[in-house]
Amino acid sequence: MKPIILTANGSYFDLLAPSLSHIDIETIAHALSHICRFTGHTREFYSVAQHCYHASFIVPEEYALEALLHDAAEAYIGDVATPLKRQLFDYAEIERKVERAIAERFNLTLPMSTHVHRADQIMLATEKRDLMPDSDNWFAGTDILPLTAKLEPVTPTMAKRMFLDRYHHLIVLNEIAAGEAA
Repeated sequence: MKPIILTANGSYFDLLAPSLSHIDIETIAHALSHICRFTGHTREFYSVAQHCYHASFIVPEEYALEALLHDAAEAYIGDVATPLKRQLFDYAEIERKVERAIAERFNLTLPMSTHVHRADQIMLATEKRDLMPDSDNWFAGTDILPLTAKLEPVTPTMAKRMFLDRYHHLIVLNEIAAGEAA
């Protein structure tokens, strides 16, 4: 079996040789809005798209697009629990290839900025508090604090809309900034 998947837009995506022409924001938004965080172990459905949407507001504006797309590879390779991901060495290489292609397609730099990494950790702390069963406070003793506001999960349709609206807003802001710089 070839490492190729059929995506929501009807195109085929080669996991080992990602083509930039097969990477599009609609497909990413659709897939991420249907993937549940924490491999589905949340008290109620909460999508990767909503996670990314919220992360994009935590970072300084110039990192917002990177934060919105920081998990975009999961649209093509799925969301694998981090402890398992560390055991799957081929997976890590495939993930890097897909991440590089997405970064190139959307003009992002790799590795992920420290601002985005921190936002991801803040979201993780917030999601753990609001969406997971009560357990140890893994972020206690660190400078990572959850957001003040409680997360309210939305439907996949709403998460997709939020993600796409944020993307289009950021693209317009980037075009305005580029025009002012010229």
